[in-house]
Amino acid sequence: MKEHKIGYYFIVMASIVIVLAGVKSASVIIIPFLLSLFIAIILSPLYNYFRSKSIPDILSVILVITLFILFLAFIAKLIGNSVHDFSTNIDIYVQKISDYYQFISYYTTSFGLAISADDIENMVNMKQVMKFATSIIQSMGSMFTNGFIIILTVVFMLLESQYFIKKIEFADGKKETMKHIEVIFSKIKNYMVLKAVISLLTGIIVWLSLSFIGTDYAFLWGVLAFMLNFIPNIGSIIAAIPAVLITLVQLGAMSALFVTLLYVVINVVIGSIIEPKVMGKGLGLSTLIIFLSLLFWGWLLGIVGMLLSIPLTIMAKIIFDANEKTKWIGILLGTGENIVFKEVV
Repeated sequence: MKEHKIGYYFIVMASIVIVLAGVKSASVIIIPFLLSLFIAIILSPLYNYFRSKSIPDILSVILVITLFILFLAFIAKLIGNSVHDFSTNIDIYVQKISDYYQFISYYTTSFGLAISADDIENMVNMKQVMKFATSIIQSMGSMFTNGFIIILTVVFMLLESQYFIKKIEFADGKKETMKHIEVIFSKIKNYMVLKAVISLLTGIIVWLSLSFIGTDYAFLWGVLAFMLNFIPNIGSIIAAIPAVLITLVQLGAMSALFVTLLYVVINVVIGSIIEPKVMGKGLGLSTLIIFLSLLFWGWLLGIVGMLLSIPLTIMAKIIFDANEKTKWIGILLGTGENIVFKEVV
């Protein structure tokens, strides 16, 4: 029996490796599909609202897609050439930051620590950090070069959404299965919509705050904050680094300190107070799982995979939690806050 179990586990692991290799090789197709899926989930409440007003399905989809395209055009216009200009001026900002390296080197030497400016620059490569930040926005922008395919897929997904569960009910016929599926879809939709709204709120607050302070490319850092807010804890740190550095070289150390405190306050208030109350603690992921999922999905699907890593992992957790046989996997992925530990005598 044990040999059969070991052979079964080997077959399962080999199958997983084959599937992952297939996903990685087909990432050109899978990434637009995942983007379309998440966009359709986020837009579904608006689509359902139009339908509830007795507006025909086709017209409801047209209205939703039109509003979405107008929103994207608005964002693109505000960003304009900011990404290109910032990428062009990265070397200038890095050169100004190197002056602070000289100051840190001089300051540490006075305490008997001989650390050269080159050593500090090698330890903290700010140019790579800034390039990584802009590459995130550029990669998402490049994905929408296939905008027609994505929009068309979103249209079909929205039209199909009202019939999908009914098809499963007709094909399966089991009430328990339908309850599981309805719970899974409901939780996934609620998570994605609420997370998108909270991320949008975060991006707007960052944009307006940095504009008030006078930081260059404020809207760019607001967009980055919106996108990286889908990654708990780690995302807010990555989003803060370029904004703090730009403020440092542009407005000085005190303004950079103020921007740092601003990001900390936003992260604490929204990430630690508002978000858990709105979304519930049951959907939380452990910090280790967040980091590992970031590495895994980033390796599998690139930078876009990193941005979608937490939504994808949350979706997996919701599916695991809905089934008693796989609930233990959902518990392992979670924070463990809701677990009551019993003392073993």
